[in-house]
Amino acid sequence: MTGGEVGTKQAGGAVGTKHEQSSWVEVLASPEELRERHPFVGWAWGLLRLDYTGIAFAALFFCWSLTPSLLPRDWLYQGLIGGITAAIGYGVGTAVGWAVNRLLLARLPWWPPPTKVQLALKIAVPILSLLVSIGMLIASAAWQRELAALTDAEGTTTTGYLRTLLLSMLVAALLISLWRVLRDLVRLVARYLNRWLKVPRSAAAPIGVVLVAFLSYTMVTDVLFDAAYAAINSAFSLQNNTTREGVEQPTALERSGSPDSYASWESLGFEGRNFVSRGMHADELTAVNGKQALEPIRVYAGLETAADTDARLDVVIAELERTGAFHRSVLVVIPTTGTGWVNPTAAEAIELVHNGDSALVANQYSYLPSWISFLADRNKAAEAGRALIGRVHERWLREPAETRPKLLIYGESLGTQAGEAAFDGLADIRETVDGVLWVGPPNSNTLWSQLEARRDPGTRQVEPMYSDGLVVRFANDAASIGSPASPWMKPRVLYIQHPSDPVVWWSPDLIFNRPDWLSEAPGDDRLPDMRWFPFVTFWQVAADLANAAGVPDGHGHNYGTTVLDGWVAVAAPDGWTADDTERVRAAIDARAGTQGPEK
Repeated sequence: MTGGEVGTKQAGGAVGTKHEQSSWVEVLASPEELRERHPFVGWAWGLLRLDYTGIAFAALFFCWSLTPSLLPRDWLYQGLIGGITAAIGYGVGTAVGWAVNRLLLARLPWWPPPTKVQLALKIAVPILSLLVSIGMLIASAAWQRELAALTDAEGTTTTGYLRTLLLSMLVAALLISLWRVLRDLVRLVARYLNRWLKVPRSAAAPIGVVLVAFLSYTMVTDVLFDAAYAAINSAFSLQNNTTREGVEQPTALERSGSPDSYASWESLGFEGRNFVSRGMHADELTAVNGKQALEPIRVYAGLETAADTDARLDVVIAELERTGAFHRSVLVVIPTTGTGWVNPTAAEAIELVHNGDSALVANQYSYLPSWISFLADRNKAAEAGRALIGRVHERWLREPAETRPKLLIYGESLGTQAGEAAFDGLADIRETVDGVLWVGPPNSNTLWSQLEARRDPGTRQVEPMYSDGLVVRFANDAASIGSPASPWMKPRVLYIQHPSDPVVWWSPDLIFNRPDWLSEAPGDDRLPDMRWFPFVTFWQVAADLANAAGVPDGHGHNYGTTVLDGWVAVAAPDGWTADDTERVRAAIDARAGTQGPEK
């Protein structure tokens, strides 16, 4: 303490208070003095203290995140994605501020400005950022209501949506603090390298970065990720042993899991038991269609049906032979999603269209839900689809060409990726099967991406046309399935995809590149106000993935009875009419709500 400071403290009173206030102004502007006096307090304050350039960019990124995305979201979803994007913006802002200061401002004689000017900036920037963010939240609430109207969902209120700001600030603060902890850990490692191992300071810092990055990566991937994956897998494997309320073991010989089946009821898993026990029986189909129906065949193998993939497929083939599947009108192979789920509407639709003269076959390859399998287990899905289709096709070829059933492929979501993996391309599909219906394909699908990239000039990415729709077509809804009116050769391949489905449009490329679907005229259920922003759009659409099925049928990843129209286009029997389609649709709608959502 200097002599002047001693005299001031001895004088006491107002002078001492004024000096302390002045001292704290300097500490608020620069925490170095606080670090020296109270190291831990200074370090903790450093975690909370924000750079005003970073705050400005964080507010900018937060406002970008409030612009419309594909699906409506409530304040909680928006708060999470807003906090993440604000933290990204803060990092960008601090990097920009550092570069400008180092390369430009540091060379100016009047920089840095006086402490009071810096403090004024640090007060003004947060206040202005807060006001701008609130204004943007009000506009965003209006966008959310418009988007909800487009997707037939329930809209939000402006006052309720303002809660987004508080949650976003908390999430951003946690992420920024975590980054600063890692930064300080790098500095600590570099200091000890310099002190103990005599590593030069110029080399100690880069080595510290590498060591901390390696340890963090190892911790996340080899420890946290593997532990989380094992825990999730264990949790869903326990669910796999349960049975949904109301589901009972079938007694019909045409179902796997029945007393005569080679696949025991207990081994089918949660979704397998749902699949074989649900759906209409022959008497119900007869009542709907007005003519005598056959009992539909449903074949399934769960993960516990046999020890490995080959053994499970042996059971599948044996089940197809036992039930007489190769003597039906159509045989539908269904590569499943995640846990082995099969869309009950799609299954009922094809059985209604063919009045039970059908056989459906599927198997389980994972305990995990589709979205987790998509992130962590896509190769397993592709291998499972390739194996299932390959084995069924091989056995199907042994039947006489004039009597064997039409071989059809159905896939939804990750199931489309599993289905595509079985073929080398469009020509291979046409040589192998009699029709394909794929619904909600992920953006990473190889064949889908190739066809979309080579779409006819002048057609939009959300509804492309390939080779005038001669063989393969893309549709957004029932009305667009028959477009164009030009000939559609058999075997037909049909992709159904909603403009608002984030599963179809999410891609890592969104981080740095604006896709065509955001440059072109929007689809029917996407707001034209949606814009592309670096990083932000990626996180927005990624957030939409978690709510992809949380909107009404006909939007997002809920395709409802559009799958019926797809089946009619791809595999309708001779003499089928539009009245027949509507009769079947009414029957499906009457049973809606009893099948349960995707798991």
